[in-house]
Amino acid sequence: MNAVSTPVSAAPRRTLSYPPDEASSRRRILRYAVPRWMIEQAGARRLDGDWRGACAAANVDVAFDLADIAREHGGAVAAVVEDDLLHLAPDLLRWHLPRFLMGRTTIRNRQTITLAGYPRAAKAVQHLYVTTPTMVDGPQRLLLRFGRIDQDVSSGGGHLHALHDWTLLRHLWDARRTGALLERHGGGERPPFLNADGTPRAAGDLPTADPGPADPPARAEWATLLHERGEIEAALAAAGITLDPAPLERRWGSRISPSPVLERLPLALTRLAPEIRLLTGEGFGHRFQIPNYWGHSMLLESGKRGGELRIRIIDPKEFPGVPVLAEACWRRLPDLDALRHGDAVPDRLHPLVRDALFPLRQDSAHPVGPPDPRLPSPVQVRCRGDWHEVCFQDGVLRMPHSADEQRREQALRAFGGAVAGCFAVAQAMASGAGRLPKALREQRRELYTRAQHGDTPGVLRLLDAGVDPRFRDGRHRTLLHALIHLDHEVLLPRLLAAGVDLEAVDSNQRTALHVAVGDNGPVALVRALLTAGADPDVTDDEGMSLSRLIHFRNRTDLGFLLALLDRDRSDG
Repeated sequence: MNAVSTPVSAAPRRTLSYPPDEASSRRRILRYAVPRWMIEQAGARRLDGDWRGACAAANVDVAFDLADIAREHGGAVAAVVEDDLLHLAPDLLRWHLPRFLMGRTTIRNRQTITLAGYPRAAKAVQHLYVTTPTMVDGPQRLLLRFGRIDQDVSSGGGHLHALHDWTLLRHLWDARRTGALLERHGGGERPPFLNADGTPRAAGDLPTADPGPADPPARAEWATLLHERGEIEAALAAAGITLDPAPLERRWGSRISPSPVLERLPLALTRLAPEIRLLTGEGFGHRFQIPNYWGHSMLLESGKRGGELRIRIIDPKEFPGVPVLAEACWRRLPDLDALRHGDAVPDRLHPLVRDALFPLRQDSAHPVGPPDPRLPSPVQVRCRGDWHEVCFQDGVLRMPHSADEQRREQALRAFGGAVAGCFAVAQAMASGAGRLPKALREQRRELYTRAQHGDTPGVLRLLDAGVDPRFRDGRHRTLLHALIHLDHEVLLPRLLAAGVDLEAVDSNQRTALHVAVGDNGPVALVRALLTAGADPDVTDDEGMSLSRLIHFRNRTDLGFLLALLDRDRSDG
């Protein structure tokens, strides 16, 4: 079915169909979420046949043993599982995982990603699958499991998209299948909106009418351009999808029209019908839903033999049992959106993604993958009517003021006086409160976003380049609070030696120990903080003690801390 061939080149360009903060999050994800050293180490170990080492390099914990699988389900099943594990690229899996977004870069929490099924297992169908972190801002470690996925595992605690079936999406994690990425996201010899070398296509090269099915990338461009103009019905028609325009009637509140909902979704329109046909042909059914955060869903229905695809808005409570369509089946590939709008270049993508999307691209003279940390550079600060240059050097913020001037400002601050200029910047940096120049805010983001994604080498490189270890983030947290994400054995002694306060509190009056307990930090970190002298008798601004927090988070692994707290109370 062809859309009406109305020209689009003369129309004003609309913004992306997802919110600006999501676009910003995606840019940061490509930069920080999977560091290049992680990709290189995981890839090297995978090529050496060390699948466990590859998982360890990519911060993936393994919750099973192949010997147990062989004993319970037979050697043939264990051999197939091992073959999949030898080709699992855990860094690529992490790269493609759904993200929380809405201004964040973290992995969407409480998700189950099904990688492969093994119907020959002894007890029903067993799966190789991954579960994501339980907390949005907690450690970004993944857990690789084998077994039966029951309702308790896949319910996700009420979160949307709790179960993502990637058994037909092996190009997202299996190193043998990555070449299918281009076919699944546009087809043809190039991706939509990009040339074969990865550069964005000029506006004059984009279609102004439906090019027909013979040119898949151009047809994807055409449907997307219509979508971005708000011509939803025409965009769907260009992709062979019929829209039911009937609004969703609700008992309370106004009716919900499907078009505004669809306009906000970053749909890979021309992939929807082929993905549904593939799922239907493999026996997954012919009805799927795309949930929305506001309690409604878009229902996709095809004929039982993969006929015409229809879409309408529904209340999911009225359609129990309809599976959720994995986000990777309906969302435009974020990497392509970033390339299209100049937020990334092909050589900054994951190497397997770059090679799959642009197989004819020439080899780069530099390492392929996300960039190294941006090292600190001097920053201009307005101070006493002049412009002063401040910069990180040897672990402190250097400023053009004598020691006597700095002592006078410290005395003034001690008596409640206001500070300004360079001294106000130094105070904001050390406290996390107050305004920082934009360039220093970017340097803080570089440090703490890398910390959040477990980039210990990146954090060390920034500290070695002179960044002050006492630099606090916008929540007043120190790098000690961030140790839940990092290698504390390397960083804890260094931070304490640099004078970072072990009892420093964030904006919620939480110490590093409180965060380690409450945000699912590793047990070894909790023990290390206690050994370093951290006070366990702490509460946050809501009166939550460590004892209450352990019970609230169901931290069954911290029994030793409960015993310590009980003993301290008895001694008191």
